[in-house]
Amino acid sequence: INKYKKRKAFIIVLIIISLLIFMSSNFIWNIEIKGNNKISKDEIINLLKDEGFEVGKLKNKINTKKIIEDIRLKREDIAWLGIRINGTNAKVEVVETEEKPEIIDENEYCNIISDKDAIIVKATADNGTLLVESGDVVKKGTMLIGGWIEGKYTGTRYVHAKGSISAKVLYTKTAKVNLKQIKRQKTGKSEKKYGIKLNNFQINLYKSLSKFKNYDTIYNNKQIKIFSDFYIPVSIIECNNFEIQEEEIEYTIDEAKNLAIDQTLEDLKNMEIDTNMIQNRTINTKQTEESVEVEVTYEVLEEIGTNEKIVF
Repeated sequence: INKYKKRKAFIIVLIIISLLIFMSSNFIWNIEIKGNNKISKDEIINLLKDEGFEVGKLKNKINTKKIIEDIRLKREDIAWLGIRINGTNAKVEVVETEEKPEIIDENEYCNIISDKDAIIVKATADNGTLLVESGDVVKKGTMLIGGWIEGKYTGTRYVHAKGSISAKVLYTKTAKVNLKQIKRQKTGKSEKKYGIKLNNFQINLYKSLSKFKNYDTIYNNKQIKIFSDFYIPVSIIECNNFEIQEEEIEYTIDEAKNLAIDQTLEDLKNMEIDTNMIQNRTINTKQTEESVEVEVTYEVLEEIGTNEKIVF
C-alpha cells in the first residue's frame, strides 16, 4: 500500500477494474447446455433466446420458471428442462423425450398397416381379414390386415388384427463422382493468430491476411473466467490457419465407379440393414463425359406391419 499509494493512475485503474467486475457479476456471460442428444445446442440456445434468456442478460430480469414452462409447452421432444445460475454462468440441463410406439391393448380393435414401401412375399392373418397377397406392391400406410371379420350369419365383427407379413423392402443409395477433381491436402505448415472479444466487439491482434495462398481456418473461442462459475465478457480468439496444397487429379471410369460404389455401400451400411436378409443387390451406372453416377439397391426380406387403432 505504501509503495503504490502515490501512484494515482494505478489506484484509479484498480478501482475501475473492481467496479467492472462487480457490475459484470449481475449479468449472464456463459450458457452451458447438457443432456441434449437429438436436439442441437444451437437450437436450444435459440429457444432460450426467444424467451429473452441469452448472454449479456441481467440476472434479475430472468424468470427461469416461466422460461422452463414456455419451452415445455412449445416442445414435445423435451421431457424436462432445468436452469441453474451460478455466478455469471447458466447451466441448462435437458432431458429429451423417448419416442415409443403406441401399444394397443389386446382387447382394442385395430388394423395392421404397412410401415414401409414393399413387395409382399408371404402374408397370413391369424385374426382379421387379409387384404394383400404375394406379389402385391404396397406403400407405407397401406392396410395389410383389416381389423374385422365378415360372417355369413353374424355380419361384420371387429377384432384386434393379428398376422405375419413378409415382404421385400428396397433400400437405394446413389453417389456421383466427377472424373476431374481438385484434391486438397494439408502441407503440415500452420500459423496461429490471436484476438480479443469484448462481449460482441472483437479486436484482432493480427493482420487479416495470411502468409499462405491456400489455407483452411479453425477458430477456437475461450471464454475467460475468474472462478469456476464466474465468467467475464472477455474471450480469447485463437485463429489457426493450415496451409493447403491443391492438386488436380483425374480418375478413370473404373476408378470413379469403384469410389461411387464404396460411398453408396457405406451409406447403406449406416442404415443398419440386416445383411443376412439381403436377397439381391443391383448396381446401375450412368456415365457422362464429366462424371460417373452409381445407384446401388439392396433387396431385403423383412417382416413389416404396425398396428393402427380403429376409431369409430
